[in-house]
Amino acid sequence: MRHESSANVDYISRVFSFPNPVNEVAARTVAAGVVAMSLAVVVPRWTWVLWPLAFGFVARVAAGPTFSPLGRLATQVVVPRLPFAARPVDGPPKRFAQGIGAVLSVTALVAHMAFGATIVAVVLVAMIAIAATLESALGYCIGCKVFALLIRSGVLSDEVCAACADLSLRRKQSLSPGVD
Repeated sequence: MRHESSANVDYISRVFSFPNPVNEVAARTVAAGVVAMSLAVVVPRWTWVLWPLAFGFVARVAAGPTFSPLGRLATQVVVPRLPFAARPVDGPPKRFAQGIGAVLSVTALVAHMAFGATIVAVVLVAMIAIAATLESALGYCIGCKVFALLIRSGVLSDEVCAACADLSLRRKQSLSPGVD
């Protein structure tokens, strides 16, 4: 019985884990999908899109692309067909960024559904659209920058992501052949 319980815990730990490293190409592809969904909320005010937007962020925080339809589409369908080599980047900052998206999108969903505060929801989703646009188009991850600031300021332990805390490791990785 004890062995079976341990196996169940191991299985759950594997399912609810976040990839590390993350393929930057896949992350930017997911961000492009988030831009499209966010703009569907902001421009024509299709507030029903708040549901899959929030679900996707929460799913990606919990288990990477495992339960996220957009994450699965990006990693299993779109990215393998793109002419770009995988570009590994640290997972913890990407998970943190997904967490920010989860907080903003769930707050937008609650604001709209529970309080009828559609303008608040649209403003929050517009913030997501801006961040996702920077990620998808330029590879600039606002959440990752905040994560690095939290490590440098001591709010987060540098053990959370050793490579994130040691910028010299990141420079060496970016200079490695085949990574860029």
